[in-house]
Amino acid sequence: MSLAHLFTRAIESGSKSAHVDIDVLPWHWVFLVGVLAIVLLIDLLVVHRSAHVLDKREAVIQSFAWICGGLTFAAFIAWQFGDNATGEYLGSYLMEMSLSTDNVFIWAVLLAHFKIPPQYQHRVLFWGVMGAVVLRSVLIFGGIALLEVFEPAIVILGLFLVYTAFSLSRTKDDEKDFNPSDGRTLRLFHKVIPSTDEIRGSALFIRDAKLRLVATPLFAAVVLLELTDAVFAVDSVSAVLTITSEQYLAVASNAFAILGLRALYFLLADVQEKFKYLQRGIALILAFVGFKMIVAFFWDWHVSTLWSLCFIIVVLAVSVGASIIENRRPS
Repeated sequence: MSLAHLFTRAIESGSKSAHVDIDVLPWHWVFLVGVLAIVLLIDLLVVHRSAHVLDKREAVIQSFAWICGGLTFAAFIAWQFGDNATGEYLGSYLMEMSLSTDNVFIWAVLLAHFKIPPQYQHRVLFWGVMGAVVLRSVLIFGGIALLEVFEPAIVILGLFLVYTAFSLSRTKDDEKDFNPSDGRTLRLFHKVIPSTDEIRGSALFIRDAKLRLVATPLFAAVVLLELTDAVFAVDSVSAVLTITSEQYLAVASNAFAILGLRALYFLLADVQEKFKYLQRGIALILAFVGFKMIVAFFWDWHVSTLWSLCFIIVVLAVSVGASIIENRRPS
């Protein structure tokens, strides 16, 4: 499947093309779940069987492996469902990856606050991201069901994305500071769940001196990761639903993007602040998909998946490139 072929198909479909309609069989879902289960077991029981600090080289290799996994699954999509479905999968995958960069910032703050040792951070992210995949899958099924029974909901989602983009573009870096200890959530956690400040290996729960089962800071970090991801999931799932209305494509793209973000965290956590224009680029992408939803509802005019994919790639490339150029200027 060449880019030229996809481009030709997009031009032929015209501006009135709607989302692809595919016939997903039960074995397709079994295959997706099976693939994810196998790679996660390999990740947990082989690659990260023993707790260790993930250095930059290992993070690069694992990030590349997860990206290859996501692109390989795109080949499966192309084989089973065709070019249009592949375009929607890739568009959703890239959208989720770009919108999840803020998750990396929050993860870094949370892990630092709970003083999670570097060798145990991957284990915390593993369980936190697993919950995020489940949450986003539920939101995808619920969101698509809502759009099917209440079509004007697409306008509400579009306006929500435009508002989010406007808020994000006005947020300054010094306003993004996040201290989990200031929130009621952590205080409620300590009241509801018996916990300790002791970290004993990679255990989420341990026995205290009175042989009571108590939660460690690792489990508290997992809970906070889940709750903060719930906020980000509303934005990203809403954006993905503008690219595809197929639950299978949306769930698969979200799963591979989010799971691969764990390794990417160890690369981006320390350098994200260097990409000062990336936040504005993400805001522009959110505004684009929000306006696309509104225009599609009122004027029945649809932007093809290929054009959407090209727009996202160009905006991300320009944002990162401008940030690099800015960093090279003498202060």
